[in-house]
Amino acid sequence: MITFVPVRKHIVRNIAAPLMAACLCCAGVTNASAGTLPATVKLPVRDTILVQVQTSSKKHKIRLYPNASHEVLFFSVEGDAGKAYQLYIFNMEGSLVKQANIKNNQTTVLNNIEKGNYLFEVFSNDERIENGQVIIR
Repeated sequence: MITFVPVRKHIVRNIAAPLMAACLCCAGVTNASAGTLPATVKLPVRDTILVQVQTSSKKHKIRLYPNASHEVLFFSVEGDAGKAYQLYIFNMEGSLVKQANIKNNQTTVLNNIEKGNYLFEVFSNDERIENGQVIIR
């Protein structure tokens, strides 16, 4: 399962000629033809959060997803009553970056994660329930 989500900033696409000229003038660019951007003008780039699940459990519904403003990740579980679940997020060097412990039908917030590639694993009672990759660009 791959989830592709736009994050934090808006991108400008298909700008009408007068609007583009106005944007270029505000950016300090003069004598630019409409429809083309000089190499010195940079429009905002979108950040994205991509969650790829490699294995998933049919007994437990594990969700790792961004919030509406795409600044944090939520981790939630729906499974067996009374069970505890652990989420571990590792960087590509294998160092533990984040850890979260929750019980069934709870949600927790994971914030302050730097841009990069990460691996995650979800455990319950020393049994790996789900694993995958999180990419934050």
